[in-house]
Amino acid sequence: MADVSDRAETQAARQEDTRKRVWAIVGASSGNLVEWFDFYVYSFCSLYFAHIFFPSGNPTTQLLQTAGIFAAGFLMRPVGGWLFGWIADKHGRKTSMLISVCMMCFGSLVIACLPGYAQIGTLAPVLLLLARLFQGLSVGGEYGTSATYMSEVAIEGRKGFFASFQYVTLIGGQLLALMTVVILQQVLDEQDLYAWGWRIPFAIGAVLAVVALWLRRSLEETSQKETRALKEAGSLKGLWRNRKAFIMVLGFTAGGSLSFYTFTTYMQKYLVNTAGMHANTASAIMTGALFIFMLLQPFVGALSDRIGRRSSMLCFGALAALCTVPILTALQNVSSPWAAFGLVMLALVIVSFYTSISGILKAEMFPAQVRALGVGLSYAVANALFGGSAEYVALWLKSTGSETAFFWYVSAMGALAFVVSLMLHRRGKGIAL
Repeated sequence: MADVSDRAETQAARQEDTRKRVWAIVGASSGNLVEWFDFYVYSFCSLYFAHIFFPSGNPTTQLLQTAGIFAAGFLMRPVGGWLFGWIADKHGRKTSMLISVCMMCFGSLVIACLPGYAQIGTLAPVLLLLARLFQGLSVGGEYGTSATYMSEVAIEGRKGFFASFQYVTLIGGQLLALMTVVILQQVLDEQDLYAWGWRIPFAIGAVLAVVALWLRRSLEETSQKETRALKEAGSLKGLWRNRKAFIMVLGFTAGGSLSFYTFTTYMQKYLVNTAGMHANTASAIMTGALFIFMLLQPFVGALSDRIGRRSSMLCFGALAALCTVPILTALQNVSSPWAAFGLVMLALVIVSFYTSISGILKAEMFPAQVRALGVGLSYAVANALFGGSAEYVALWLKSTGSETAFFWYVSAMGALAFVVSLMLHRRGKGIAL
């Protein structure tokens, strides 16, 4: 009888532990969603506010300038990855996540209220740049800390599934930003959107960030006090001892981030600027594609728990290298919205093999005392150089008449991710160096 009672208590304790872990994932994810909503709103609204801050009459030139500021925001990510990685490893994951969401709130509020070029001249694009740099710093710290937190709180044996919710919320933030724009397109006429309607999503983002701050206050800390007290905790010296892992993360993040941003944030502009689709049609296509892409993440993450992170990464690298050029070439001259949707969806399925395990893969490669720093800084550097520059490089090559060179560039970086992934070897369901 005592054995039955003990088993019942053990089962109840396990269920309670699982409930707490799931709630922690939800709490961390909610803040992650808001962070990425705020960051992506810029990209999806740039079609409407480019003329406000850059008075040039050429639409491609205006988009190129706004894409340049989008890329500049990524340049702050390595600083954010280092700063917030140090905070997370030395003072706790929770503290780092609270600070980052406050910074994102401030950046969105500034953009929502910022006067245009007609009112304050060149100060307008300068302040826009500063707000984006501030947001870039915040997001640079958000990725590494949230990836670390989710990997530490996830249930053993199902880490791929639970950690995939980082990209569920990352994509969800992007999708929510896009849906906000789509709703505004239906509610407001085009003239109002170009005049002032584009400011609404930034204001919404600032309010949502306050909600996320409240939710994150209830999270439990996952790092150990003893680990945070180590001299190496959050230090570059400690990270140097794990330099092989750092370099490998740089390699496959370069290919993964470039593919992700090519087929998400840049794709809306590509369908408008290259395929000649109406902005509303392109938004509708990307809304549907991103929604399915978001739902795919847990399934592909669960698959990685069975086949291993290495196999998932090899699938991504090989398919990205082989399929990117044909997909982008076909989209270049696509006329049917359904055909465009199918091609974009095919690309996003391939990218899912990377995005679903991105956070857990990197977290498994670093020890606890430098985990947030290792994940955040390596990701931020590669993301800044390759992911953040994707739109700018694509638009610049288009302006020079060499758009197809961008297709081969994305394909080559997919091949790099494949080569780096070959250096991983199996260790149970995860990875090892």
